[in-house]
Amino acid sequence: MQMDDAELFKSLHEAIRAGQDVALATVISADGSTPRGSGSKMLVYPDGRIEGTVGGGKLEAACLQEARAALAAGRNKKVAYSLTPDGLGMECSGKNEIFIEVFVGRIRLFVLGAGHVGQKIAELATVAGIPYAVADDRSEFANRERFPKASAVHVESPDAALRAARVDEKTYVVIVTRGHLLDKECLEAALKTKAAYIGMIGSKSKVPVVISQLNKKGIHPEKDPRVYAPVGLDISGKSPGEIAVSVMAEILKVSYGRSGKHLRDL
Repeated sequence: MQMDDAELFKSLHEAIRAGQDVALATVISADGSTPRGSGSKMLVYPDGRIEGTVGGGKLEAACLQEARAALAAGRNKKVAYSLTPDGLGMECSGKNEIFIEVFVGRIRLFVLGAGHVGQKIAELATVAGIPYAVADDRSEFANRERFPKASAVHVESPDAALRAARVDEKTYVVIVTRGHLLDKECLEAALKTKAAYIGMIGSKSKVPVVISQLNKKGIHPEKDPRVYAPVGLDISGKSPGEIAVSVMAEILKVSYGRSGKHLRDL
């Protein structure tokens, strides 16, 4: 699909903002007869979707395959094609080079609950450069004024939003809703996804209640290593901002696979 650069770069920006993996393929040289000239661009997504074009036909199919491989490897690459019967089986007789630049998000957050703690977690995610989405059924909390940098703001029950979302091994789910009953629904929904991390806020007395209720349904969060409940590191602090620091510190610790010890002691 041909599109102008403004539209293509808007799609690229939106994908990066959402923490979605995407590759940008750009024709950097075109000699002789070629379908598209230098500067032609195409976005490639891991599932094979494309936006824009570098020429169509066999050339585009070959570039698509290379771009998906580059995304899987997480590395940029340059490829050269001979548009001849002996090369790509084409009659153009030209040559071109295409540079494939990959944008691979490390992790993304899905914050379930748009209250004071959820807002502070979102603010810290923005500072850390981590894309996030948020969900809450209260429009006075879940809105763009409170979450201006969110890739998506879902005004619906957070467990329903989670079930409908694209949750993969790079997704970190943080459950900070307004009550333990809703937390329970969110935890149950999160356990059925491929999320890498599932953190649930709660006191040492509330968390066992939620886990016990799920145990009665044959669901055992305590046996799932992805579950961190109560969420956060043991650094004390009771304010929303302090809790958010504790949560984000744990998320970074888990995502990087580090000890969380003082650097002074390493």
